[in-house]
Amino acid sequence: MDRTITTLFMLMSVDGKISTGASDNLDVDKDFPKIAGVKEGLHQYYEIEQTTDLWSLNSGRVQAKIGVNTKEMLNKTPVSFVIIDNKHLTKHGIRYFCALSKQFVLVTSNKNHPAFEIQGDNLHIIYQNELSLKDVLTKLKSEYSCEKITIQTGGTLNGLFLREKLIDYIDIVVAPVLIGGKDTSSLIDGKSLLSESELSQLGVLKLQECIVLESSYLRLRYEVIR
Repeated sequence: MDRTITTLFMLMSVDGKISTGASDNLDVDKDFPKIAGVKEGLHQYYEIEQTTDLWSLNSGRVQAKIGVNTKEMLNKTPVSFVIIDNKHLTKHGIRYFCALSKQFVLVTSNKNHPAFEIQGDNLHIIYQNELSLKDVLTKLKSEYSCEKITIQTGGTLNGLFLREKLIDYIDIVVAPVLIGGKDTSSLIDGKSLLSESELSQLGVLKLQECIVLESSYLRLRYEVIR
């Protein structure tokens, strides 16, 4: 394969929601620890997260939502981060990822992104006039030796990966909660299919593993069938 192999790794509710509501003030990382019956098993998701690929792909919007633009700088980790962002990360957010990452790759279509004003030995910028996820994954493999990457973005970007046939594996931790709300982000959002001719865009899965975790949590692992 001429591109990086991808695994979509997410925490979601039983009804497929990856946020607790439609407001940026609501977030599973902030809110699940407050909910009795959910908080007890939440640690398992973060423990599994520590075993995922050493390359991680995220969106600037999600990272801004969880506060990287104001967080204190952390010590460097062995993980390399790829962030797709046009307007959500500030200079502080960029420096945060430079401090945290082994290699930090920013993907942007914004010529005026604050990342262009920052110097860093481990900061790399992939500029595209228009976002091409396939080109990003191809370049990550050819130029940065990134063989495997874990995707943890929002529902809209997850939808783009799905429609472009760029998801290879799914690794989902299901929390024992129902959230609801048609405007609340789900595992896969984005453009809906409108005709039978578009059914080829579906992602058909083969179950690899179903693990019953503690406190009514589940872990579901699939391979995407080509």
